[in-house]
Amino acid sequence: MGKADFLTPKAIANRIKSKGLQKLRWYCQMCQKQCRDENGFKCRCLSESHQRQLLLASENPEQFMDYFSEEFRNEFLELLSRRFGTKRVHNNIVYNEYISHREHVHMNATQWETLTDFTKWLGREGLCKVDETPKGWYIQYIDRDPETIKRQQELEKKKKQDLDDEERTAKFIEEQVRRGKGEAEPETPVFTELNRESEEEKIAFNLGKAASTSGAAASKSSSLSSNALKSAISSGAVKRKDPVQTQAKEKKKKSALDEIMEMEEQKKKTERTDFWLQPEIVVKIVTKKLGDRYYKKKAVVKEVLDRYTAIAKLVDSGDKLRLDQTHLETVIPAPGKKILILNGEYKGNYGVLDSINEKRFSATIIIDSGPLKGRKVEELPYEDFSKVA
Repeated sequence: MGKADFLTPKAIANRIKSKGLQKLRWYCQMCQKQCRDENGFKCRCLSESHQRQLLLASENPEQFMDYFSEEFRNEFLELLSRRFGTKRVHNNIVYNEYISHREHVHMNATQWETLTDFTKWLGREGLCKVDETPKGWYIQYIDRDPETIKRQQELEKKKKQDLDDEERTAKFIEEQVRRGKGEAEPETPVFTELNRESEEEKIAFNLGKAASTSGAAASKSSSLSSNALKSAISSGAVKRKDPVQTQAKEKKKKSALDEIMEMEEQKKKTERTDFWLQPEIVVKIVTKKLGDRYYKKKAVVKEVLDRYTAIAKLVDSGDKLRLDQTHLETVIPAPGKKILILNGEYKGNYGVLDSINEKRFSATIIIDSGPLKGRKVEELPYEDFSKVA
């Protein structure tokens, strides 16, 4: 019996039933499949794809549980930080909003049995501030994002720099005013008692000369003070430099050669890693636990779930499988085909396969993208590159 047409009542009813959340006991986290009733869930458990996922999970169950726990924690904290920020909120409110998304990771697949256990764990790990009240548990997100911390440090540094500039300017002006006042102040007159040595001596007061002398001294001192201020201001203007201009001069524009040299140094410092999966590369399935149907078959990596697990689509049948890195190996294309370097100092560069050395299990690659375009890399091991889909 074929499927119902798109506009038939049965098809419309099926679409209406599939909307919204379904019962948790009829959800398979391994297959990420939600069933509508008990019969559908039973058929799912007896299906071939479900049995394959159980075989993969039985090899290392802790790895799958850790992966689901990490996904649940990351998505929960992301929703908490994006939706509520650093506000104090009830944990059940955040959880209800989280599970409203149909494709969320269910808690029964993680290491935490209840929401209270998960909340207590967040408090012990220092990811959130938690407190228990008669109304339940409340959580408050602690923002430890490196970008946020760096932004706060830059703001504090800028404020400190502005304050230093203002204090420096104020001290300079105060110094110049003090120096100007010091030069402009006349000498303090000394008063002496009028004593006549002899009675015949006459006392004479030369007021005009004294006034002219004092006026000349005042004009001279004022001219000196004004000249001193002008010279001090001019010298200060010459000595004082704009920090923005000096920084702009220091930060010269780097040439293409300098950028290439820096990239070379960074590449040399790059250490080899134990993970190599990348999207859109061709791989070969080398495990026999999935049966002869998939053994030695080629697939294209569509998504890398974590560093060691990927979702691959078979080239022949189009089936999608969740596979571990240990179940896969790289594919060596024919000379002239495009490849992607997966490990080593040239990791992430695309190139063209030039030749193959079967005795040394290595190949010669010519990089055809980026600043290292045209570089010839020799003796590159087979496991360090793979064919590009």
